[in-house]
Amino acid sequence: MSTTAATGLPTPRAHRRRTTGGGVNTLPLVAPSVGLLLVFSLVPLAATLYFSVLRYNLLNPAVGGFAGWNNYKYLFRDPALFYSLFVSVALVVEVLIITVGLGMILASLFETNFPGRSIARILIVSPFFVMPTVSALIWKNLLMHPVNGFIAWVTRGLGLGVIDFFTDWPLSSVVIIVAWQWLPFAFLILLTALQSLDEETREAANIDGAGPIKVFFFIELPHMGRAASVVVLIETIFLLGIFAEIYVTTSGGPGIATTNLTFLIYERALLAFNVGGASAAGVIAIILANILATFLVRAIGKRLDT
Repeated sequence: MSTTAATGLPTPRAHRRRTTGGGVNTLPLVAPSVGLLLVFSLVPLAATLYFSVLRYNLLNPAVGGFAGWNNYKYLFRDPALFYSLFVSVALVVEVLIITVGLGMILASLFETNFPGRSIARILIVSPFFVMPTVSALIWKNLLMHPVNGFIAWVTRGLGLGVIDFFTDWPLSSVVIIVAWQWLPFAFLILLTALQSLDEETREAANIDGAGPIKVFFFIELPHMGRAASVVVLIETIFLLGIFAEIYVTTSGGPGIATTNLTFLIYERALLAFNVGGASAAGVIAIILANILATFLVRAIGKRLDT
């Protein structure tokens, strides 16, 4: 009998199995969550791919059958598709510039002590908790309305005339509304990152004679770089699916001036009742989102590793 067996101590192999979980089948524990994830992700994708190659119009059920690539050919011949892609990208880029830029400035300002800072932080974060439909209605009817809006009242008082925002500047108006919603998110992430900055670094810069502007550009801005990358990644994923703000304010117009890819899918599916064409546009949206997500994840991953 070996010494380990006589003393009742586990053998090295048994000890190794016990500490590393060897011999334990973890598949039954993981399978339910993985199965649900696959069902909720792959089933809608498979249905979208299936309907994208069918002739399926709810207004004319008699016309059906296999369409092949005809839905995609018709979609790529439609100028609205390429303009909706442009609107989607322009909306994302402009909102990111506003939210990240203003978020960095506001994070730097709110990091300093001033009377009422706690109340001001609550006020600046509050728009993020307003539902998109409600915020769009507030901007449309209370702020940007050409007759009864607050901005029109101010411009009339100053003798500057009235601006019909959703007619003259439709896309810019939607960008302002969406940026107002997402600015608190960027502000919170960037402020949290800035609070991790060592206070001794600021004190050393102040001793060397650096003013607030130099401290912001050469110390605070580089320190917020990683957090800004995360903000760009998360906001891009959500901004590609902007719909409620466009539906409530402009309904994609005037014409197709504010029709992004998400609203184009809505028009094809629920206004034209063309399920096949809407599914083809949905496939294009999935491909676009995956390309952007892959590019951003790789770029941000390299930045986080440095």
